[in-house]
Amino acid sequence: MLRASFKSSISITAVQSRVNNQLRYARPHAVPGIRFNSSLTQEQRSANNKLKKALQKDWSASILTYEAVKQKSQQPSEDAYLIDVREPDEVLQGMIPSAVNLPLSGLPEALHMDGEMFKEKHGFRKPAYDQEIVFYCRSGMRSSTASDVARRNGYTNIFNYKGSWLDWTAREGR
Repeated sequence: MLRASFKSSISITAVQSRVNNQLRYARPHAVPGIRFNSSLTQEQRSANNKLKKALQKDWSASILTYEAVKQKSQQPSEDAYLIDVREPDEVLQGMIPSAVNLPLSGLPEALHMDGEMFKEKHGFRKPAYDQEIVFYCRSGMRSSTASDVARRNGYTNIFNYKGSWLDWTAREGR
């Protein structure tokens, strides 16, 4: 078997065989993504693997209970945001008092906006990277995703109200 490798990470393989005592070569085929002769040193590969593992490491925001969120909703602060990541049509059902709406579908884009554009579009100040942020949604799934998106964008003081809107309405008797 003959092999060659290129910097574009495509391997060409040709297979040699004998049929009726004749030497034949199979048509070479490309195998994408395989590099046989990597130009990286062992140290570079090790550093890349560590970085890859760190980025793929499971992470979850601290989870808040109904009681903690209730207290935050009754005592709002400029230093902390309670963010509802449901879509605007879902918010028509109601919101936790003192919460602001920032739909998950627009969260990554919003976190990359400058402060003035953010305030103009969403109606409140863009959170600081170390500001306390509590995310909630309908059932807790999107708020977990929002927490992860915020973390990956440099926000460090993130909390998730896992029970979210369903828990809130059940406990508030709505």
